[in-house]
Amino acid sequence: MSVKRKGAPATAPHQNPEPAWLDQILLGDCVAELEKLPSASVDVVFADPPYNLQLEGALHRPDQSKVDAVDDAWDQFESFAAYDAFTRAWLMACRRVLKPSGTLWVIGSYHNIFRVGTVLQDLGFWVLNDVVWLKSNPMPNFRGKRFTNAHETMIWASRDRKAKSYTFNYEALKAFNDDLQMRSDWTLPLCTGGERLKDGNGQKVHPTQKPEALLYRVLLSSTNPGDVVLDPFFGTGTTGAVAKRLGRHFVGVERDRAYADAAMSRIDAVEPAPDMALETTKGKRAQPRIPFGRLLEAGLIAPGTELTCAKGRNTAVVRADGSLETGGVTGSIHKIGAHVQGLDACNGWTYWHFAEGKARRPIDDLRQVIRDGMAAA
Repeated sequence: MSVKRKGAPATAPHQNPEPAWLDQILLGDCVAELEKLPSASVDVVFADPPYNLQLEGALHRPDQSKVDAVDDAWDQFESFAAYDAFTRAWLMACRRVLKPSGTLWVIGSYHNIFRVGTVLQDLGFWVLNDVVWLKSNPMPNFRGKRFTNAHETMIWASRDRKAKSYTFNYEALKAFNDDLQMRSDWTLPLCTGGERLKDGNGQKVHPTQKPEALLYRVLLSSTNPGDVVLDPFFGTGTTGAVAKRLGRHFVGVERDRAYADAAMSRIDAVEPAPDMALETTKGKRAQPRIPFGRLLEAGLIAPGTELTCAKGRNTAVVRADGSLETGGVTGSIHKIGAHVQGLDACNGWTYWHFAEGKARRPIDDLRQVIRDGMAAA
């Protein structure tokens, strides 16, 4: 069962033909279907597994109307041991297909997330964050015997403890959040209104359809255009719909044909954002490393140039080998910057300035000239 996508973004060229399973819904058991995928083939996993809710009887509102709770067979397990074995099996399957630099998200409630977290850590995943989805419109607690369940928890983990090159779009999230650091508590509404898929009788197609806003933030934070996102419990395709809109590839696994058919129809109707709108804001850490010596090679600064701090109080002279000299002490731009201030460390790129007329500009501006040239090339 395939879902066609209208063009891959220019930011993510593919040297080889796209594999047949890309942008498809694989119909069947998640563990069995994942065995068909190549090892290290996906960038991110988003998993919304059965919660094993352990419901005891029907739940009614104060007016005696029945609550449409999750009582499907796929959410029922005979014991905690059976649920743990199931969790271990699908997490192992996901870990095999996840790239070494990839990450995994898994969402759950108090019924299951702690058990999932234990298995996840036992398998070698390394927890990066737990993110709390605060529901702005939670279902009330009609029995009045417990607190209203107003949140769910997502665990975000790298494939292992040593993984350092995973994607985290810090600057993009900060811009998304009005220049404030994105926190680990996300207040978002439940999936309601026109976004909620309904059948011919006006009933919900899936009882636990997640809001697209939740997946939008997940994918914006941890993927880039052209990345492959795996959802092993695809349901009605929220992950695939958001991935397509944001120029990411997806692969979903779903064993219920009715859910898969609804997901395919939903994704077919999605229009991807234009390529030019998919660029992700990156911080300087993500830019190419430029050593100070490159400025001399490019003729942007000459040996013998005097550099100063922003206020002109401290000075140093540029030497031909890219080091600085002041008062008989030599070293890198960072070492000499720290030395003149009596500090242990210093960012020489922002500390040292060169003269331009009567003004002083940080040498970081010259580094950016080289980076701009590299980007143009």
